[in-house]
Amino acid sequence: MIKKTLSILAAITIAASIFTGCGKKSDDTASKKYIISTDVTFAPFEFEQDGKYTGIDVDLLAAIAKDQGFDYELKPMDFNGIIPALTSNQIDGAIAGMSITDERKKSVDFSDPYFESGVSMAVGVDNNSIKSLDDLKGKTVAVKKGTAGAKFAEGLKDKYGLNIKYFDNSPNMYQEVANKNSDVLFEDYPVIAYKISLDKDKPTLKIVGDKQDLNSYGFAVNKGKNKELLDKFNAGLKKLKENGEYDKILAKYLK
Repeated sequence: MIKKTLSILAAITIAASIFTGCGKKSDDTASKKYIISTDVTFAPFEFEQDGKYTGIDVDLLAAIAKDQGFDYELKPMDFNGIIPALTSNQIDGAIAGMSITDERKKSVDFSDPYFESGVSMAVGVDNNSIKSLDDLKGKTVAVKKGTAGAKFAEGLKDKYGLNIKYFDNSPNMYQEVANKNSDVLFEDYPVIAYKISLDKDKPTLKIVGDKQDLNSYGFAVNKGKNKELLDKFNAGLKKLKENGEYDKILAKYLK
C-alpha cells in the first residue's frame, strides 16, 4: 500500500514538473526581447539626434512593435557588419534601409517591402562637368560599403574606368566629395536628398542625372530563423499602412 501511495505521489510530482516546465517555456517566449540592429548614420532612415536614435526605420519599428506587442533592443552597428551578425545569430533582425536583392536573399529572409528607393548620383555643388553617367569616364567615385550605391558603381567600373573609394558611413563619403577628393558619389535617393535639404542654406552637394537602379527596402532576419518576428513585422506593417500611421511617419521625414 505504501509503495502504491509513493508511486502515485511520484507520478503527480512528475506531472506537475512537466506542466510547470511548459508554463515556463510559454512565459519565456512571451517575454522575449529581440535584438534588432540598425545603421545610425543613414538619415532620414536612422540617425542619432539629441542623444536618441530616430528616423523612418526607427519610428516604423517602434510602431510595429507596439501594434504587435513585442519588445526589442536597438543595436547600432556599421551597415557592412549587419548581415554577418544576422547569419551568426548575434542579432535577431535588422532594419537599416537594406535593399532587397537576390544576393542577400541567399543569406537572409526579407519582410514585405516597406519603402521604394533608387540610387542617385551627387557631385560637389560647384561641379558642372558631371551631369550624367556618360561624364564619368576615368572619374573617382565614393560609395558606402555594402550598399546599393556601391554595387551600382561596381557594375559601371569597367565600362567607365572608375576608381572606386569605399567608406564605412555616409557622412565621411559626403565630406570626401564636398572636399573634391572624389568626383562623385552614389547614394540612395531619399538619403542624399535629405542630406541636401538639411544643407540648403549652405549647400555642398547637388544631385545630377536620373535616378538609377530602383529597389525596395526590407526588414531582415537570418535565413530560416525568427519566422515569428518576420510575421509580426509584416502584420504590423500592413496595419500601419491601413490606418495611415505609415504615411504619417514618412511625411515626418520626407517633406
